[in-house]
Amino acid sequence: MAAVKKGDHKFYIGDDEQNPEAEITFDTSDEGHIIITHTKVSEELRGQGVAGKLVDEVVKFARREEKKIKPACSYAKNKMERTPEYRDILV
Repeated sequence: MAAVKKGDHKFYIGDDEQNPEAEITFDTSDEGHIIITHTKVSEELRGQGVAGKLVDEVVKFARREEKKIKPACSYAKNKMERTPEYRDILV
């Protein structure tokens, strides 16, 4: 799997941050929580666990920054609610 890179309010896979092969985007709430807003994976990378890897990267980032996550994106919300290791970081 290609390397995940940190961008401006996103993690992504690909050479071009503006046109990535896969990405997960987030904002910060007034309370300081990370809000996952969107997850996108190109047709070529689908079915390879890429979206889950991107969620993992946001979780690692949130833990380093000592922040909680509020997933607005349906994929991230479902993934996080179904993964016991993430429950401590959900808002």
